[in-house]
Amino acid sequence: MAALRLGDEIDDFCVRCHRITNHFVVSMLESKPAKVRCRSCHSDHNFLEGQQPPSRRELLKEKLAREVATDNGAEVAPPDAAARSRRGRSK
Repeated sequence: MAALRLGDEIDDFCVRCHRITNHFVVSMLESKPAKVRCRSCHSDHNFLEGQQPPSRRELLKEKLAREVATDNGAEVAPPDAAARSRRGRSK
């Protein structure tokens, strides 16, 4: 596979469209895409490597679970990324 350059197309998860769409590479950092622009909605965002970021609700649940666990003296392991990707949004 050839190295990516500015303006090349790449698939990534769009934070506005809530799905994987085609994107243009807008900026690079150490030969990896840093920012991309969605070809569908034209929004710019950080390159997410095709992974859906956790929702605010999931982050709040993790925070509350950690607080309860520290009160009880136990440790809570963060949920794995595979479980997070199975809970994708649907329109």
